[in-house]
Amino acid sequence: MHEHHGHGHHHHGVTPRGPKDTAGFSPRLIAWEVTRSCNLDCAHCRAAASRGPYTGELTTEEGIALLEDIASRWRPIIIFTGGDPIMRHDLFTLIAKGRDLGLPMVISPNGTLLTPGKVRALRELGILRASISIDGPDAESHDAFRRVKGAFEGALRGIAQLKAEGLPFQVNTTITRHNVAVAEKIYDLAVSLGAVAWHPFLLVPTGRGAELAPQAIEPREYEEALRRFYRIHCEGAIPLKVTCAPHFARIAREEEAARKAAGLPVKEIDMSRGCLAGIGFAFVSHVGRVQTCGYLDVECGDVRRQPFTEIWDTSPVFVKMRAKEAYGGRCGACPYWRFCGGCRARAFEATGDYMAEETHCIYVPPGYHAQP
Repeated sequence: MHEHHGHGHHHHGVTPRGPKDTAGFSPRLIAWEVTRSCNLDCAHCRAAASRGPYTGELTTEEGIALLEDIASRWRPIIIFTGGDPIMRHDLFTLIAKGRDLGLPMVISPNGTLLTPGKVRALRELGILRASISIDGPDAESHDAFRRVKGAFEGALRGIAQLKAEGLPFQVNTTITRHNVAVAEKIYDLAVSLGAVAWHPFLLVPTGRGAELAPQAIEPREYEEALRRFYRIHCEGAIPLKVTCAPHFARIAREEEAARKAAGLPVKEIDMSRGCLAGIGFAFVSHVGRVQTCGYLDVECGDVRRQPFTEIWDTSPVFVKMRAKEAYGGRCGACPYWRFCGGCRARAFEATGDYMAEETHCIYVPPGYHAQP
């Protein structure tokens, strides 16, 4: 698919292994946009993807070299994303290579192009999980967001194929003004479809999504939504993983304490750092540009000129994201920094400085006074 370049992928019960790199940071997840081509035209697309073809995509040989370079050091989860990765002609060759290298792999198609044969091949080649996006509880709301009639039906058809072949799937949802009120309904739909997890993504308005800035939720409403998501997680049947809302790490801790005090049940939650960009996550574009995440359009290197492993270790952007003193404003002064980090892409959209404070968080650190 598209916008969910899968930071959100759960760890699938897979523990990435391999030596820690020199600075003690090693990637747990790497999203590789294998193609920008896509058969949908979604309103919020980070890649502003369309049918293509897009020139300059990494060749089969370059793709194999990228996977070999990564596997020479680590065993992170590789997320094959796009566009719609199913549109890449040599996808199965690349996945087979990943399997031979021992890399855990997941995929994020939009579902509409899946066939029983393709799903079987994905499962047999070692894909551990697929993520399918559902952005409304019914066809009308989902299709309006995806700007394609029949997209909802296509996603459900894709899910039916995954279920028939026994390939586990999660449901991803981009949360905007249009669907925040019906989040519980989307969660219930994910449960009833047999998803293993629900991953709500809080809209980061970049790429085609920039036009959606008016649809982004206000900071207070956002905070309230995150508190609701924590409740859904504790009371629902499948785990929930919030993505692109790093301060959920703070809210979940606050809510957990409040629930315990009130004698309400609390459920274990996957609390990897709020934002893993540059710390445990990286994004490789269709032409080999490396970014700390798919939404932060700041080039950190190019795998055609330099191995990914070297970019991960030495890119100034990656190095900055690992240093507390590089963070500005409230983020730099925040006691939750270690768990959160704020969204660097939102800071960049709002201020032009990707190390500035996160604009969508209302928390003020104790004793903090803004610099005039």
